[in-house]
Amino acid sequence: MSTCRGIDLSVYQGAQDWKARAAEGVVFAFAKASEGEHTHDQRFALHVKGIIEAGLVPGAYHFGWPNQDVAAEAANYVAAVRPYARPGFVHWLDLERRADGANYAGTTAGGIRAYATAWIAKVQAAFPGQRVGVYTSASDLAAGHAPATVPLWYPAYPWSGAATYAQAEAHPKPGPSGRSPLFWQFTSTPLDRSICYLSESALRAWAAGTETDMALTTDDIDKVAAAVVAKLVAGGGVLETQDISNVASATAKAVLTMDGVIAAPSDAPDAKTNQYWALQSYVKDTNARLRLMQATEAAQSAAVAQLTTAFAAFDKSIDVAALVASVTAAIEDAVRKVVIHLDPAS
Repeated sequence: MSTCRGIDLSVYQGAQDWKARAAEGVVFAFAKASEGEHTHDQRFALHVKGIIEAGLVPGAYHFGWPNQDVAAEAANYVAAVRPYARPGFVHWLDLERRADGANYAGTTAGGIRAYATAWIAKVQAAFPGQRVGVYTSASDLAAGHAPATVPLWYPAYPWSGAATYAQAEAHPKPGPSGRSPLFWQFTSTPLDRSICYLSESALRAWAAGTETDMALTTDDIDKVAAAVVAKLVAGGGVLETQDISNVASATAKAVLTMDGVIAAPSDAPDAKTNQYWALQSYVKDTNARLRLMQATEAAQSAAVAQLTTAFAAFDKSIDVAALVASVTAAIEDAVRKVVIHLDPAS
């Protein structure tokens, strides 16, 4: 699984040695910008300028207080990051309960989720085309606090004390509450370190908004398969229409994103008007090519039979059936024969 490395910073960290971070393979870095309705992190400007100058994928986060006014909190964050936000900048809502519970006091799970949804929408509106996600814990995910459709940055520390990037990269990808995090913060010692489940180039494309769909990983596909099996077991071996639709959608996405965007062949009838194909165009073209392959194979087989019959007219000792079988076997040994059964009515 492709990954890349990163860190996050706040007022508790000083100026960074970005050459040292580059030596660690750091590709992205996120800095705390704000908290609540009014607070700005005192070292945000120091950190974010360093991140941008080092050529890393930049980002910032806001520590949320769901029991305060969401519009004021979003405005506080937007004001802090606006001088630095640009295409490729990533924005995060840090949605987690303080140790004393002060920021969650008096709220409900539904209220926290509504707050998170509204904050993300307001920041997305302030920075169109830039990515906005949520950093949140397993307990928050289990409680339903985080919107399900936004990128997830997930903190969990399976090791006591410090951990290395290599340890995280070798560790199975976390799956809290069935979610698939895009980023995993795996340690806070001696610095908050995370990995992203994309290669550096894929992360940069995603952050810039030039890659709108992310390829399903083997883990993701395995989860889809496991969910199908669980549904079969629970339902006595029967899948509902929606279940089949969900699996088909996931499978189609895996096919379409496995090798990047599917470009229309230059000889396709709609190549000029439909430069990048949807799944139906891809299937239609594949179907046509397979039928052509069938016709070619049938014509070749007929030609072999005709030639063998012609040879037999001059040499009565030739066993036509045996010779046809021998020639066909030789062809199959050289080039694997592809036989595809298609519905003639399709």
